[in-house]
Amino acid sequence: MRVRGDILRTYQSIHTWTGIIAGLVLFIGFYAGSLTMFKHEITHWATPASHQLAQIPIEKFDKLIQQASSQLSKAGQSFTVNFNEHLSPLTWFEHGGGRELALDNVMQHATLSADGQLITQVNPTNELGELIDMLHRTAGIPGKAGHEDVGVLILGVASVLYFLALVSGVVILLPTLVKSFFALRPHKGSNRLWLDSHNLVGIISLPFHLIIAWTVIVFAFHDFFYGGLSLVYGDEPMFEIRDKPSIEYTVEQLPPISSYLNKIDDIAEGYKIESMAFSNLSSANPSVGITIINQHEMMRVSSGDFIYMNPYTFKVNYSSIPLSDEDIYIPIVAGFFSLHFGGFAGDLGRWVYFVLGLLGAFIFYSGNLLWLEKRRKKQPQQSQSSRIMASLTIGVCLGSMVAVVITLLISKWLYLVGSEVNTHYLWCYYVCFISAFIYSFIRGAAKSAIDLQFILFVTCLLIPLTSVVALLFPSIGLIQPIIFSSLAIEGIALLFSAVFFYCFLKTKKRAYQGERNSIWALPNPETPVDSIMLNKA
Repeated sequence: MRVRGDILRTYQSIHTWTGIIAGLVLFIGFYAGSLTMFKHEITHWATPASHQLAQIPIEKFDKLIQQASSQLSKAGQSFTVNFNEHLSPLTWFEHGGGRELALDNVMQHATLSADGQLITQVNPTNELGELIDMLHRTAGIPGKAGHEDVGVLILGVASVLYFLALVSGVVILLPTLVKSFFALRPHKGSNRLWLDSHNLVGIISLPFHLIIAWTVIVFAFHDFFYGGLSLVYGDEPMFEIRDKPSIEYTVEQLPPISSYLNKIDDIAEGYKIESMAFSNLSSANPSVGITIINQHEMMRVSSGDFIYMNPYTFKVNYSSIPLSDEDIYIPIVAGFFSLHFGGFAGDLGRWVYFVLGLLGAFIFYSGNLLWLEKRRKKQPQQSQSSRIMASLTIGVCLGSMVAVVITLLISKWLYLVGSEVNTHYLWCYYVCFISAFIYSFIRGAAKSAIDLQFILFVTCLLIPLTSVVALLFPSIGLIQPIIFSSLAIEGIALLFSAVFFYCFLKTKKRAYQGERNSIWALPNPETPVDSIMLNKA
């Protein structure tokens, strides 16, 4: 396909500058987003096994709820029933709670002993998975604009630029798409290999990137969209206003747990209940939010769908799955969420989104490297703008990864010095990120890239070694039950330790033995700089 040269140059300029402007914050969003596909597993992995109580058979839940609600006042108002064998059967918040991220949440856990007596314990919650999700949503940018996170709005703007970069990138590749689609040409130099890899990953994952771009824009600016609808509807309410109920209930009137299981079987065939969150039980507006899972359906998020109902009358107030043929709008909205959060194809879908998220981060990182190489001067001293952008790329991209990986590494060890670890997580991330960022400017892009990749290699290697230490010395309290999700986290850490070690070796070789007229070049310790300049002359 032929495209006029002036059109190609215009789209190339659009692609370059939109990608450069948006790429750094989107790198963090994609990298952290890939990890959020397993955020519940990460939280469970980081929490000591001693913080969970033994699970009980379903038929004993009614007795547990009755004893907890009669003996502990907060349990009479709100609690969550968990059917996951690795979680406490009954939990509720002693402090904090709600949907907003809070670092000081305190959770009460309850179970029954072998002779039917109530056992409870209180522990601060572990928010490691939620903190990584916060990085995914805000790129770690703090601050509020009204009730909206500044980082969310910035990522929304970046996604608009990101969409333009996607479209312009396709136009640029159209003339050579057929003959160079799967072409990887390492024999033509590292720059050509980076460009071929960048193009290949971008085209293969294009549908995924278009989905992410559009959904992020909607999530970031949904308030503005609703504001636009108000221009059409005026003061007319867009949603039906329900009458306030006059009947107040008490927790003693709760139906047995088996009745909820039967109700879900009737209205959501094929779904399994993961948990039930009861709230406002002694009020006129009680509610139970039931998380349901069906690996064979497109779910709203990867962790499941939701049904909210009155826990006493079973009247459904909201559902993320269609419960009748009249629910036309629900599957459209649910599909929108599912495509962003990887809520389809079960665990396979989560792994695919995990890989696609990492490949998306690679696209932004490689795009910046290609921009720097294209503007490289054929002399040792590069332009100040190139040096700044190189340090910025290394500081933001590698710095964010170093910060997340170190936070993962210390997550378990922090419990040895105290149980309130969430504030330490936050401090650890920002101290490590800012330190790596500053270091990249002090030492330059080439040297800092070598050092940060070596730190990533060592840190990733120490994550599974922590579990080995826990197995050898169980008395220190770091040991966790050996389950697939924990082994997967440690296996991925081990795999990436090998990846970062390989990248460290290649980066070091390029810095000392590669092209001298490069932003990534360092003087070869075995070859004086004067000799290099003399040979060039």
